[in-house]
Amino acid sequence: MFRRPIVRLLPLALLVAAAPQAAVETDGEGGHGVPLPATGLTPPAFKPIQSDLFGVAGSLSNAWADMDNDGDLDFAVSLKSGELRLYRNDGGTFVSVGAAMGLPTTGHELRGLSWGDYDGDGWLDLLGGATDPKQPTLVFHNRKGKGFEEVGAAIGLGFSGRSARQTSWVDYDNDGDVDLYAADRIGANRLMRNDGGRFTQVFAGTGVSDPRPTVGACWFDYDEDGDLDLFLANQSGAADALWRNDGARFVDVAVAAGVAGPKRTKDEGGVGCAIGDYDNDGRLDLFVPNYGPNALYRNRGDGTFDNVSVAAGVGFDNHGVGAAWGDYDNDGWLDLSIMAYEGPVGNQQPTNALLHNEPDGKGGRRFVNVLPRDSVMNAGDHGVQWVDYDRDGALDLSVTDGYGPVGGHFLFRNGLAKSAAARSLSVLVLDAKGHFTRPGAEVRLRGGDGRILATRQVGTGDGYNTQSAQPVHFGVAEARAVTVEVTYLRHGKRVVQRRANVRIADYGGRALVVREK
Repeated sequence: MFRRPIVRLLPLALLVAAAPQAAVETDGEGGHGVPLPATGLTPPAFKPIQSDLFGVAGSLSNAWADMDNDGDLDFAVSLKSGELRLYRNDGGTFVSVGAAMGLPTTGHELRGLSWGDYDGDGWLDLLGGATDPKQPTLVFHNRKGKGFEEVGAAIGLGFSGRSARQTSWVDYDNDGDVDLYAADRIGANRLMRNDGGRFTQVFAGTGVSDPRPTVGACWFDYDEDGDLDLFLANQSGAADALWRNDGARFVDVAVAAGVAGPKRTKDEGGVGCAIGDYDNDGRLDLFVPNYGPNALYRNRGDGTFDNVSVAAGVGFDNHGVGAAWGDYDNDGWLDLSIMAYEGPVGNQQPTNALLHNEPDGKGGRRFVNVLPRDSVMNAGDHGVQWVDYDRDGALDLSVTDGYGPVGGHFLFRNGLAKSAAARSLSVLVLDAKGHFTRPGAEVRLRGGDGRILATRQVGTGDGYNTQSAQPVHFGVAEARAVTVEVTYLRHGKRVVQRRANVRIADYGGRALVVREK
């Protein structure tokens, strides 16, 4: 039986300058809250799956990947106990296999749970960062889907002295393999370069080795110059950062670009970040859930961003933690799920929002909450990931509750009608060898007239201290056939591959696979 957090009714207040039709529920202590669902909107039809199996207290990071190369997505979760749960997906039913495959059942707490093929052997490996600075980072090498071997120290990644938050596998230098970025809540961050499967720190003491208390880290080519840049969501009153990748160095351009955030108190700051093209203009935008008002930055395409938080209806203060973009109703527009909480330590209550992307009547977009406060989906306080675990074409929702009296890593199946679920396309982006080593690559759909329909990025980390390795998902509202355009970042260039006349109906239940040429 699904164990839903206890809901307590709170005073209501109208959020100043929030989305039309959306009020905000607050705790009366600092304005934390979440928009109430707009009147007349139908809540989405999601159903909890295997709740007894997933109802484990102290659930932190949740990360998805096809760890056994059988074509469906498996599920890893880190627990406060030090256990690293791994669930094998057997045709839409999950089986706990972590202990049998050599993952820890106890030990030190891990966050920054991230899947990446660090040695390019075609099997996704799993990293967990220690929150206790006295403990090491753990890296579990995937032995061809049959088990895992811890190799952190052997490959140069078993470092300690870090309170781990986001950890991202990315190819920052465009040399064809994945490097590692390790965000640190209490000290300087680290960028580790991959040299033949062994890692060495680069830019130590400068640039992206940012000493501010970082929780969220997202890599994307915001200026479209052919390499990945880095946004950092920083805590404890620190300004956020945008480190522009200039090849031989990184330069913080957050203030000039308009994404440094407002002046903050010591208990305010950025917590996560999520990259997505919410307005379908072909440029990647940035959402930052905050302790303090959330921020949505619209990419202007000239190296700067507009803060559209208030106009878009997302600028409310909800003690936001994790966030992830996903088109849950396949209407062609990215929606947004936010994990947040309120209340004292040990009795924290989820205050989640599911924001539907709608026209604002002025040629732009706005977001309206469709999640009732008493919904079983109001169940997470930190991690969130969108995933089509059953390959039916509709995005399902994976969330974690780590700090409430009732915990778990819950999975909600999307009950979208079959006809609507079929209006979707998943695209799996691989390198020339057929391996998943291209986080940060961009995928665009174009209609018959060449117009951009939507844009997605192969994930570099979102949803709170997590990096999943999965296909990108598009809702396709009307087109029956599209051109798929994949932009690889290679040697400082943006190399575009196109596949024309891709029929949506041909890819029901499976992903379109694009290999780098």
